[in-house]
Amino acid sequence: MPSRAQRRAQRRQQQAGAGAGAAGSGSAPAGDQSFSQRARSRQAQVRPSAQPSRGQTGRREAQRGSFIRESIAELRKVEWPDQRQVTTGAVVVIIACAITGAYLWVNDLIWQRIVETIL
Repeated sequence: MPSRAQRRAQRRQQQAGAGAGAAGSGSAPAGDQSFSQRARSRQAQVRPSAQPSRGQTGRREAQRGSFIRESIAELRKVEWPDQRQVTTGAVVVIIACAITGAYLWVNDLIWQRIVETIL
């Protein structure tokens, strides 16, 4: 599929060609002709009948193992962390857990005394 810049260049060429041809005829503006040409070409690109239909045979033997192959291929693309990054991440998680635990412990002590005073 051509890039956006390539499509724009093609449209400019078509408009320049249509403008030169339509200048003498006077039957239709150049913009209408290029629009209809673009519409027809776009319709041909999008039309489902032009695309090959997929067969529904129900056979799974051809697809067996493709999930595992694709998973392995994706795992090879992963940028795995080195030991330093793993250690840093583990330390961050341990510190966050300690802070959260301390907060909950202090909160529990406060509410325990409040409830004992009320009851």
